[in-house]
Amino acid sequence: MFPWLAYGHTMPFLEVSKFLAQKGHRISYISTPKNISRLPKLPPLLSSNITFVEFSLPQVDGLPPGVESTAEVPIENVPYLKNAYDKLHGPLTEFLKNSNVNWLIHDFEPYWLPGVAAPLGINLVLFCLFNATALAFMGPPSALLGEFRKRPEEFTVVPEWIDYPCNVALKHHEIVNHIKCMDDVSDFQRMGQLIQGSQFVTTRACFEFEPDEIKLLIKLYQKPVVPVGLLPPSLPSNEDKRDDKWEATKSWLDSKGEKSVFYIALGSEVSLSEESMRQLAFGIEKSNLPFIWAVRKRPVGEGLIDNIIPPGFEERVSNRGLVLRDWAPQLRILAHSSVGGFLTHCGWSSIIEALKFGRALIVFSGASADQGLNARLLHGRKVGIEIERNEMDGSFTSDLVAKTIRQVLVEPEGEAIRANAWAMKEIFDNEELSNNYLDGFTRFIEEFAPSACHTQI
Repeated sequence: MFPWLAYGHTMPFLEVSKFLAQKGHRISYISTPKNISRLPKLPPLLSSNITFVEFSLPQVDGLPPGVESTAEVPIENVPYLKNAYDKLHGPLTEFLKNSNVNWLIHDFEPYWLPGVAAPLGINLVLFCLFNATALAFMGPPSALLGEFRKRPEEFTVVPEWIDYPCNVALKHHEIVNHIKCMDDVSDFQRMGQLIQGSQFVTTRACFEFEPDEIKLLIKLYQKPVVPVGLLPPSLPSNEDKRDDKWEATKSWLDSKGEKSVFYIALGSEVSLSEESMRQLAFGIEKSNLPFIWAVRKRPVGEGLIDNIIPPGFEERVSNRGLVLRDWAPQLRILAHSSVGGFLTHCGWSSIIEALKFGRALIVFSGASADQGLNARLLHGRKVGIEIERNEMDGSFTSDLVAKTIRQVLVEPEGEAIRANAWAMKEIFDNEELSNNYLDGFTRFIEEFAPSACHTQI
């Protein structure tokens, strides 16, 4: 298992590792020391089948010492992290030469892997953490590797190969932001080469939510696409070391009415300008509804600073708002019956967590291109409403923030949104469905390599 250097990637890779280990397969989980240390401890029964393999991240110019994940650098410095990740080519090659590995399940970044794996007879699986909608928008390898869509405006329309009714495309400001975090080898080139070089592709998706999109991917890629399911997370055990923070938050939530609170979290990588932070804060305030806001420190240059909450904001909203700094027990908050909505940056992991509990979505796309595509998807499926923003620069007003929050949470025009989001629990909180997809994925690997009933991954 070889995930990209982001928590939203390392965790799903671990979940799939655990399932494969339960089925008797031996897993080598490869990442850097800090990323491995952030993962939860393995259940004792699985620890004999999963080995964590630590590679030190090589130093590159432009990347501060000690940085090992996207959460530790501003978006414009992500290309340096990709350069460092690419330098793992050497140690990974040596590891694979000396290991009895049948399959390598990898992320969307290491475009050089097919050249390493093929001479060693190792099968590759591209494990995309995006949903099928985002992958369909990106297109076939010929589009990813060719001259198609070289200008930002070409990403703002639905592509010609989409063969079902669709409203999903990027806004100008989203593609411009995404281009900032590309290096000499674009994400599209990386994806294109890895799709071509893999035995099959898997994605965090299911036919129950994206039937047309998955079928189209099989057509576009001309190879098997085996969804791994949504991988809905489980609530943490009561032994979590940070329970003190949850107890205080739970006590606050217990005092609120059912579905009256909205939760705000913009992920670990979204970094707003001072003006955007002001407009967001004033919009939250103008909504006049109770809320919990998880505010993370953000990377700036070589350090971390607090997000800029306007002076006086916390004092003015103290009777109905709770600001949690640095870390928030997100899954527990979303599970609480007092929470009715979630103002989200549209990371796919966060969306899955919200719809697992049927929470209606206040949609505010973040820094990555797939988050903009997710925003259109949610708005189109009527499980959320997107905050209106200027298409060119992404600016927005506090009035529109307040209006959208109220529409989603309390206004009559949001009733259908709230009902649709609640109905999504049937898919997103379905453990049996999730396990069926993981079983299918495991069987595909086993049948693809019949000589290795219990494989090394």
